[in-house]
Amino acid sequence: MSGGLVTAAYIVAAILFIFSLAGLSKHETSQQGNYFGIAGMAIALIATILGPDAGNVGWIILAMVIGGAIGIRLAKKVEMTEMPELVAILHSFVGLAAVLVGFNSYLQHETGMEQILVNIHLTEVFLGIFIGAVTFTGSVVAFGKLRGQNFLQAADAAQSP
Repeated sequence: MSGGLVTAAYIVAAILFIFSLAGLSKHETSQQGNYFGIAGMAIALIATILGPDAGNVGWIILAMVIGGAIGIRLAKKVEMTEMPELVAILHSFVGLAAVLVGFNSYLQHETGMEQILVNIHLTEVFLGIFIGAVTFTGSVVAFGKLRGQNFLQAADAAQSP
């Protein structure tokens, strides 16, 4: 798949994600919103795997299989009343992924860039890691609150002799 076709696929996927969010905002259109989201994610994944810069496709597929198996198991196991907790913990994984991608980008940045581009890159990396860390931390706290757990009291109890 050429670079231009991959870019076009990403644009289509982004538009489908926007339609998905719009559809999920109302109960009547939520099923259609889910379908838009599924289609957008499928297009983005196919474009990523078949793109010209794709490397280690085996690792990507392995991660997708493992994540899919865990997701299917959780979806079948979790009761409807526990869905907010599930969303909170899964959202924390999104924040953690942003942190890890930011660290990877920091370690793998292009050599030979002009200083202004290096500064812009480092600013973007900092913001990505910061926002990801806040998302991760906030979602873990939300998960604990929804579960009725207080992590601070548990930590104090663990330190008490």
